[in-house]
Amino acid sequence: MKHALMELPFEPSALAPAISAETISYHYGKHHAGYVTKLNTLIEGTEFEDKSLEYIIMHADNAIFNNAAQVYNHDFYWKSLSAVSTTPSVALLDLIGRDFGSMQAFEEAFIAAAAGFFGSGWIWLIMTGEGKLEIKTTSNADTPIRHGETPLLTCDVWEHAYYIDYRNVRPDYLTNWRKLINWNFVSENLAQCEQN
Repeated sequence: MKHALMELPFEPSALAPAISAETISYHYGKHHAGYVTKLNTLIEGTEFEDKSLEYIIMHADNAIFNNAAQVYNHDFYWKSLSAVSTTPSVALLDLIGRDFGSMQAFEEAFIAAAAGFFGSGWIWLIMTGEGKLEIKTTSNADTPIRHGETPLLTCDVWEHAYYIDYRNVRPDYLTNWRKLINWNFVSENLAQCEQN
């Protein structure tokens, strides 16, 4: 099975000025596309050649895992963003209130985790196996599904996600990223959790 680069759910310039078209060009057009190309090359002739992205993430190691997980993580990241304003579902707001105290407290904790994360990686809102919302950080290509957790939202804190627009000032990127969260996508992910 050949894995394909997903189509962006918005125009490359739609997130500007928070995320510029130039950043999208490099982040999506070079980095994300590069992971897809490399994954397809690596799995050719292996046991993973005809397997889904999720299967590869759960069973592969080293370069195959890294590239498969980065494809998955980037797919999730782009879907987590919206060019138009969205709002969380009532069910999501209720759970955020239950597990974080308030939406403001959640956002502050999420941004603090992302700003303070050392190195390259991802910040997630996940649903644990016990049905609790938690903020989780993963280094490099690691991803919650590898650990039996269900991702609802992610923020990319690899430098290529923000360096063109913000240089090394990650907190400014995070402040503007927060305004682009696709709460419809997050709410849909929660609804799927509740159905399973």
